[in-house]
Formats: sequence, C-alpha cells, structure tokens
Amino acid sequence: MKPVVLASSSRYRAKLLQRLQLPFACHAPNIDETPLQGESPAALAMRLSVKKAQAVAATQPEAIVIGSDQVCAFEGQVLGKPGSAEAAFLQLQAFANKRTEFFTGLCVLAPGGQQWQHVDQTTVHFRALSAAEIERYIELEQPLDCAGGFKVESLGIGLFEAVESKDPTALVGLPLIQLSAFMRHAGLAVP
Repeated sequence: MKPVVLASSSRYRAKLLQRLQLPFACHAPNIDETPLQGESPAALAMRLSVKKAQAVAATQPEAIVIGSDQVCAFEGQVLGKPGSAEAAFLQLQAFANKRTEFFTGLCVLAPGGQQWQHVDQTTVHFRALSAAEIERYIELEQPLDCAGGFKVESLGIGLFEAVESKDPTALVGLPLIQLSAFMRHAGLAVP
C-alpha cells in the first residue's frame, strides 16, 4: 500500500482521518497562509489546501498526500482562528442570530502527478446567544484554535439553529465523504 500523509498538524483533521482506518503520518506543511488581494473564501481554502499538499509531496513523492484548509467567512470578511478567549467571544457574539459560511478545501496528490480537488461549503445558522452563554461555552470548550471559535463535534453544536452541508465532517475540518472517493481513485481500499 502506498503511504498516506496528512499535510497538517491539526489534531482535529488527524482524528477525522483515523475514521477511514488507513495508516497515515502527519507532516506540517509550513506555508504562508496570507489571503491574496480580492481572493474569495472558497478560492483561499482551495489554494491553501493545494499548497499544503504540494509542500509535503515535495518531500514525500512516494506518498498519497492530503491537504486541507478551512476558511470562515462572515458578512464578506474572512475570519481566522480566534487565538484568545476575547477574540472568540467577539466572533461568537457577532455570529448570534446570523449565518456564517465555512469553506473547507481538500486536495489529494498521488505519486505520478494525479491530483483531485474539492471545496465544501457549509452554512451555520447560529441561534440567539447571550453574553453569559458565550462566556460559559468558551470557558468549557476553549475553542481558540478552531475556525469560527467553536467545536461542532462537541458542545459547539448547542450554539446553532441549523447546519447546512453535504458532508458533516467538513465543518470539523476534513470532508471525509469526498476524501473517501479521492482515496478510492488513488487506489486505496476505503469502504
């Protein structure tokens, strides 16, 4: 079997990839993630996914390399990971009673130059949130390293009225439905 490498240091993506029960290694791609002037959130997610996969594939040419990136877009602005409780609070406070878009890019590179790409769009509808609810959530979950400032796979699900997506794993950071298809195209046995 060809080796599989996840071009990421994200523990969330690694945990998702474990679901496919394929042995894999993780390598941080160390790329510049600065958005380009006028770049759409979907284009940014796709470009960064490709760059991550290419950076790792350059050092692992015999491997099937998976690159993924997620971009949060709110009212026309790209938002990064909050990084602090204060920033997470401000993001979640702004999201209350509104919708936010998440674009999760996926790129799979196989030895020999084969490449598959996909961008998943997920719309999250937040419910009304009080300051006390937001503070309690941040204190309990510490979602400071998550796009949007929440963890949908945990307590964060209680912040929403609805989630619209073709793949529920995309919001966590790695669209496994599309990834499974790409891995089958690359010759791996994925149920």
